[in-house]
Amino acid sequence: MKRGLPMLISERMEKELNEQLGRELAASNQYLNIAGYFDHESLPELSAFFARQSEEEHEHALKFFRYILDAGGHVRVPTIPAPPASFASAEAAVQQALEWELEVTRQIHRLVDMAREERDHSTEEFLRWFVEEQVEEVKTMDELLGVVRRAGPERLLDVEQYIARKRGPSTESGVMA
Repeated sequence: MKRGLPMLISERMEKELNEQLGRELAASNQYLNIAGYFDHESLPELSAFFARQSEEEHEHALKFFRYILDAGGHVRVPTIPAPPASFASAEAAVQQALEWELEVTRQIHRLVDMAREERDHSTEEFLRWFVEEQVEEVKTMDELLGVVRRAGPERLLDVEQYIARKRGPSTESGVMA
């Protein structure tokens, strides 16, 4: 049975929100591959950190999924290309993550601009959380990249200790506060 909700978003906005849902899933996949890379390199804290980042990105995708439906739209998950699975170095992997977060930030800002242009106050309000979240995501990846660069390839165990300290006491490794 079809839902009888009126569509509260334009078809154009529906399309763009579906694309963003796909970008969030792509980020989740990217972080899962980075987690696998760090696991292969015997860096469990970095691996667990990126596995948690993957879960967060999946949660972001679900927020878009729910909003599209609640706004009377149709979810159409786009094709998601496979992300890189190997990296030249730990620095390259974290650099990739930072670049991805910067791109997601640009896309969120573009969606906010579009919502304002369309006078779509509901979508603009929905996106406000993502604007704030992206500030934190970029900051986290930028800080981690700085730590990895300062440590260099010979001192990645120091990075592991840094992540463990940031995480604090826990039974679950890799979750930074």
